[in-house]
Amino acid sequence: MAEIRGIGTDMDIDVVVFDVLGTLVDEPGGLRAAIREAVPASDDTSGYASADGLLALWQRHVELEQRRIGRGHRPYAGTEILDGEAARLVADHAGVADSAIVARLATAGQRLSPWNDSVAGLERLARRFPVLGLSNAGRTALLRLSAHAGLRWHQALSAETVLAYKPDPAVYRFAVETAGCPPERVLMVAAHAWDLRAAQAEGMRTAYVRRPGGDPPTSSDDFDLRASGLDELVTALL
Repeated sequence: MAEIRGIGTDMDIDVVVFDVLGTLVDEPGGLRAAIREAVPASDDTSGYASADGLLALWQRHVELEQRRIGRGHRPYAGTEILDGEAARLVADHAGVADSAIVARLATAGQRLSPWNDSVAGLERLARRFPVLGLSNAGRTALLRLSAHAGLRWHQALSAETVLAYKPDPAVYRFAVETAGCPPERVLMVAAHAWDLRAAQAEGMRTAYVRRPGGDPPTSSDDFDLRASGLDELVTALL
């Protein structure tokens, strides 16, 4: 059952903002599938050369570079660049030299599948609230990902617009500015507690949705709502 704190029956929120990667689409699963397509032998190996090992290599590179950008140690580079670097790292480690295979792998983040409740949940919620997507994915990648996954937004916002990555405060302020209402009337939904903590620091309301591979809340997190899935969240809000 959903655990609700602070959101009254009068629905004192005006806009719902969704994280995308991991919350509405299966990012780890999609990247793993793309790696297996590019490196078929990864299914037959273990350790660092396995599909899971190569996925971890990809994720570590992207996370490290986003942190370096956030700390000012590297100029802003969009996700197309970071994903291209990650794809080349994976290909080099796996001994894949075919440039066409590497190029396709680099765009894997644009072909992620939605969780089975994402499309219908968004459609239900959008009948009641303006719904925004807020993603670290670059503008072009977010456009193609939304189309591939069948995600219907009133508007999709890319952190690329403010040349930053979540959890940079500028990204959440961008969402609140777009929403056009006070932050306490904007609900941020994510499967990542770190994302919600950053949104909370900017005055936004918060809702955690449990997803495989997400970042669950700790005992010290005080989010407004926690749900086991999107259907449960939408029912609580409607």
